[in-house]
Amino acid sequence: MACNSLRIDAGDGSPVMDYRIENGHVESRISFFPEETTQSDWKAVSPEELSEHVMSGTILSLWLRRRMGIFRLVRACSSDASSTNYSDDPTLLMEADRNSLLPKNT
Repeated sequence: MACNSLRIDAGDGSPVMDYRIENGHVESRISFFPEETTQSDWKAVSPEELSEHVMSGTILSLWLRRRMGIFRLVRACSSDASSTNYSDDPTLLMEADRNSLLPKNT
């Protein structure tokens, strides 16, 4: 079973960011106090925000690349992706990505 949520905690007292893939869309929320259950509502991450993460090579973009695959992630970064659900679309990986997921023979 795939883990479709990611929590990023800087460890410096700043708010914790939670991300998830829900019905083929990337969503985020802010947790001001990680030990409390009070959290903001989930909101969709815009294609522009996703593009910024991908261009910057953030932890979120690396996690999304593994979870969604490169082609679905690139499509999610396009401006018309917000109305499209890719949850049933097969994930196609580039050759290098596919090879990095295969176990190494020793």
